Amino acid sequence: MAKAPSDKTASLGFEDKLWLAADVLRNNLDPAEYKHVVLGLIFLKYISDAFEERQAQLREAGDHELLEDRDEYTAENVFWVPQQARWPHIQGLATQPTIGKVLDDAMDAIEEDNPVLKGALPKAFGLPALDKQKLGELINLISGIGLGTREHRNKDTLGRVYEYFLSRFASAEGRGGGEFYTPTSVVRVLVEMLEPYQGRVYDPCCGSGGMFVQSMKFLEAHGGRRDAVTVYGQESNPTTWRMARMNMAIRGIEAKLGKQHGDTFHRDLHPDLRADFVMANPPFNISNWGGERLAEDVRWKFGTPPAGNANFAWIQHIVHHLSPTGTAGVVLANGSMSSQQSGEGDIRRKLVEADLVDCMVAMPGQLFYATQIPVCLWFLARDKGNGKFRKRKGEVLFIDARKLGRMETRVHRVLDPEDIAKIAGTYHAWRDIAGPYDDIAGFCMSSTVEGIAQRDFVLTPGRYVGAEDVEEDGERFGDKMERLVAELQKQQVKGRRLDEVIAAELRGLGL
Repeated sequence: MAKAPSDKTASLGFEDKLWLAADVLRNNLDPAEYKHVVLGLIFLKYISDAFEERQAQLREAGDHELLEDRDEYTAENVFWVPQQARWPHIQGLATQPTIGKVLDDAMDAIEEDNPVLKGALPKAFGLPALDKQKLGELINLISGIGLGTREHRNKDTLGRVYEYFLSRFASAEGRGGGEFYTPTSVVRVLVEMLEPYQGRVYDPCCGSGGMFVQSMKFLEAHGGRRDAVTVYGQESNPTTWRMARMNMAIRGIEAKLGKQHGDTFHRDLHPDLRADFVMANPPFNISNWGGERLAEDVRWKFGTPPAGNANFAWIQHIVHHLSPTGTAGVVLANGSMSSQQSGEGDIRRKLVEADLVDCMVAMPGQLFYATQIPVCLWFLARDKGNGKFRKRKGEVLFIDARKLGRMETRVHRVLDPEDIAKIAGTYHAWRDIAGPYDDIAGFCMSSTVEGIAQRDFVLTPGRYVGAEDVEEDGERFGDKMERLVAELQKQQVKGRRLDEVIAAELRGLGL
C-alpha cells in the first residue's frame, strides 16, 4: 500500500480549481504559447508577492527611504519588480482590453531590471487569439493565492503549483507534447540511485529542469547544502529553455543553462565540463539530429552513431562529459538495449567491454505522457571501484521493474515511494552501500561481462533475471489435475446450458 502523501507532496487544495480556470484560456491558442501564458502569470505573481513582503518588512522597520532601494531586495534574494510589473497594478487593469499589452510590457520591464531573467519570460499575452476577458478572470483568481511569501516559499507552494501545471500540460498535450517534462517518479529513480550530494550535475537535454529540481529536493531531504552542487544544463527548444530558466528562478537554483538555447550535438555550450553526475531524458530515437555532419566527432570513442538514430550519440556525449569518477543515469527507449542495426550493437558491446555500463533497469509501461514507447534506464560509471563502493569491475546489475507502479489514471502509471526505494535500494545493496545483495529471480541479477557476451551483449534485464519464483501450494500434482479437470467439466456443462437458453430466446424472436 502506498504511503500517504507528505505535506510537501499533498494536494494544495486549489490546483484543480486553478487548472480549470487556466484551461478556459486555451480556445484557439497554440498549446506551447498557452502553457507559457499560464506559467508566466504564476511566475509574475510569485516575484511580486516576494517583493511586497520585503517591502512590508522595510516599512515596519521604519526604513521608508529604502522602500525603492533595489539593493535592499536583491540582498535578500528577492527579484526587483518595477512599478508597472507589481501585481496590484496588474490586477487593477485586469478587466481592461489592453491587459495583454500591460502584461507583455511588465515582462519586458522585469527582464530589463533583472539581467539573470533576460530572454526567459514569455511575451505572448497580447496575442489576438488570447481571450482578454478570460485572461482578466485568471488574474483575479491567481490574486487570491499567496505564492511568494516566506511561509509559502518554505512550503515550496509555487514549486509545487509549477510542477503540477507542468504535469497537467504534459498530460493534456499527450502524444507529440510533453517532451519538456519527465515524470517526477522517473526522475526520482535517477536521483535516488545516483545520490548527487555534491559536485557538478549536468543534463544535456534539460527540458523544464526537472532533474535539477529533484536533485535539490534530494539534498534538502538528506541535510545537504545547495552550494555543494553546481548545476549545468542545455536545451535546444527556445520556449522550453525559457521555461527551464523560470523554473530554476522560482526555486532559487543557480543553473548554468547558457546564454541562449542550443543544439547539444552541434553547439555544445559546456565543451570542457566533466560532470560528477549526469541525468538525462533525451528525445527517443530521433533521426534528424544531423549525425552525418559529425562523423569524425571526438565524442564517438566507441563508434560513430547511426545518422538515423541518436540514442548512442546521447550515450557517448554523456560518457564524454563524465569526470574520472562520474556516474550517469539516462532514460532511453528499450530498443537501445538490443538493437543491432547500423553498428549500434558494436557500440553497445564496446561500452560494456570498457566497463562503463553499471546497471540496467527495465521500467514499467505508461509512465510518460508524451509517448507509450517502453523505456529503460542506463546507469554508467567511469570507475566502479571508486571511494566507498565495493569494486564491481566487470559486472553489471540488471533490474526488471516492469511490474512495479500503479495506474494513477486509465492511461498513466506512477511509481510510488516504495517502488522507487525497492529499485534504488537494490542498486545500493549491490554497490555495498545499503547492505548485502542477493539475486532475486524475476527482479534482479548481477552478471559478468562474460555472461553478457554469451547473450550477444543484449542488455535487456528480462534475459538475465529469469522468471519469478512461484511458491508451492503443497497440493499433489495428481490431485491438482483431477480437481482442475472437474472444474473444467462443470464450466463446460454450464456453457452448454447457456447456449441452449440463448438459442431458445432467439427462436422466440423468430430468428
